Amino acid sequence: MQYRTLGRTGVQVSSLALGAMNFGSIGRTTQDEATAIVDAALEAGINLIDTADMYGDGESEEMVGKAIAGRRDDIVLATKAGLPMGDERNHRGSSRRWLVTALDSSLRRLGVDHVDLYQIHRWDPSTGDEETLSALTDLQRAGKIRYFGSSTFPAHRIVQAQWAAQEHRLGRYVTEQPSYSILQRGIETHVLPVTEEYGLGVLVWSPLASGWLSGAVRAGRSITTSRSTSMPQRFDTGLPENRARLDAVERLAELADQSGLTMIQLALGFVTAHPAVTSALIGPRTLEHLHSQLAAADTVLPADVLDAIDAIVAPGTDLAPHEKYDTPPALLDPALRRR
Repeated sequence: MQYRTLGRTGVQVSSLALGAMNFGSIGRTTQDEATAIVDAALEAGINLIDTADMYGDGESEEMVGKAIAGRRDDIVLATKAGLPMGDERNHRGSSRRWLVTALDSSLRRLGVDHVDLYQIHRWDPSTGDEETLSALTDLQRAGKIRYFGSSTFPAHRIVQAQWAAQEHRLGRYVTEQPSYSILQRGIETHVLPVTEEYGLGVLVWSPLASGWLSGAVRAGRSITTSRSTSMPQRFDTGLPENRARLDAVERLAELADQSGLTMIQLALGFVTAHPAVTSALIGPRTLEHLHSQLAAADTVLPADVLDAIDAIVAPGTDLAPHEKYDTPPALLDPALRRR
């Protein structure tokens, strides 16, 4: 396992981190299975575990808490808040009112007195940066969080938040958690240059592109991944964007074979090769999935393989731009661009 410094914090984290989204109902993972995955991940050298309050409506946090009981101090523990927790209109977003409540609930579910990294799950356009950063700074000073970061923020919002922290003399986001894979390289255009400029740690999610890069998706085969069941449109090869992805996957599979690598090693080795990336979040549902992904822990792709990947999917290109989660709200809601 490789280790890297998380931004400018001085904290050393593994280049592969364990994402716990699949713990519980989302991934149909039991407590015993989740604990076994955590055990194996820690034994392999992973020292960062990431979850969120809304994963299974708190279920993931509860399962992580039980799995790490008795060894909390050996783990860099991260969680997130901001996406809806139920139907109540104020049980979401990044207001002080909600973040204080949400963090206390996360700490209770995790069974800990603090988290190492608390992340705003998505940019909240209805809440000002000063409001959010002030609340996070106070929670940090209270000892409930060690650091705080953002997740899936557009580049301009990352810059704005850094400016607001300096302007109002508040703590700043020290990490960003964006989606990044060979098939979704858009963050190379704006987000990663910004994170490098500000010295942010970067924890990338979906490095296997929701299973497209796991080796399970190939031409002429039925697609039976868990994501294809819950999100069938994303895997409908009758759609032009999915045909483009499948074509890229076939060429990538050939490259992996020629390089003596699995598709997972190629995919994870690609994202961890970028100098702006600190860790790639893997989200196994089973021990088998975990071990197949741990095989990439020490994968270092040579320059010719990285060049070949660039020839298949050009730098800065998203093959499925409609699946981006950092699109400015006005592009999605016509009411926001009409007087």
